[in-house]
Amino acid sequence: MKFIFPQNYHFKNKILGIIDYTTAFVNLVWYVFVLILVNLIFDSINVKVFVFISLCFPLFLFSFSGFHGENIITVLSYLFKFIFRQKLYFYGKNYKKL
Repeated sequence: MKFIFPQNYHFKNKILGIIDYTTAFVNLVWYVFVLILVNLIFDSINVKVFVFISLCFPLFLFSFSGFHGENIITVLSYLFKFIFRQKLYFYGKNYKKL
């Protein structure tokens, strides 16, 4: 059986067909960093779990829902470029009073 893929089709390797390898690596690094930080700062297990979930769950959701198939690293680079190079132009309109 032969499969014909169009030339403009870009095949991306994903873990279980859901998440990119680079996104999974970034998530893993972030989770380990947060886990180490939470273990150093807090003593109560309830506080540790709450802080860990509140810091890691948004990234987890963005990783699975995705941004139209974009990699999380490119999305973060676009966000930082927008934050630091943001240009807003406000144009005032002159209305005639009737």
